Amino acid sequence: MSIYLLGLTFSIIWAASFLFAMLGLGGGMVYVPVMKWLGLDFKSVAIPLGLLLNGLNTGLAMIPFHKAKLIDYKGALPFALSAIIFAPLGAYIVQFIPTRIVLILFIVAVLGAAAKVFISSKAPDVDNPIEFKKRLIYGGIAGAFIGFIGGMLGIGGGFLAAPILMSMGYTAKKAAATTAYVVTFSSASGFLGHVAEGHFDPILTAVLVVAVLLGSQLGAKFTVEKANPKTIKRIYAAILFIIAIKLTLGVFGIKL
Repeated sequence: MSIYLLGLTFSIIWAASFLFAMLGLGGGMVYVPVMKWLGLDFKSVAIPLGLLLNGLNTGLAMIPFHKAKLIDYKGALPFALSAIIFAPLGAYIVQFIPTRIVLILFIVAVLGAAAKVFISSKAPDVDNPIEFKKRLIYGGIAGAFIGFIGGMLGIGGGFLAAPILMSMGYTAKKAAATTAYVVTFSSASGFLGHVAEGHFDPILTAVLVVAVLLGSQLGAKFTVEKANPKTIKRIYAAILFIIAIKLTLGVFGIKL
């Protein structure tokens, strides 16, 4: 790989890491397409390396979030665990359900979440989470849904975790921080499932790990110190709308 291409890849991964760490997300929706664009094998390189970077990004982002005491470890634990448990089930069930039906239902859910987040961006960002027991129950159910759907479609469900957490009374910053916690669990689980067949270029992997390291720390720190809650929510809404559009095009066989 040329120095120019390596530098360009570093810049793209750094920018994606900054943005997604700011939101508590891993960035897999960018990492994997970039790996594929570089001509790397999709199954043995792009997916495992994408999952590694995804988990690394959110895991590193947790450091500034933890220091700022924004992560609800206990309240979100059922969320994370149920997502891990139900992801393999979704991957198994998908063979019995028409993919088009699953996609349509998922698109509706994503659009609903996007609309709700955008509308909530106009309201005051107040920290008023529901009681602890309800957080455990709702989080467990939501995590099961996200893990199950993510397993069926082969995509991460972190982008839905934050809107759900916001609906449970978390502020935008706490939702982003706690989402990073949930996504780190699910990414680690997914990576371990692919690591046996993964083939990593040591130089490329090292360069991308550095890009993620720098981007994740700056992105999470920006959220903790400077980000406006309204801005965070609007970026979430924009990403959800983009995902919905991409999935809709996929339903009609149109590839970007």
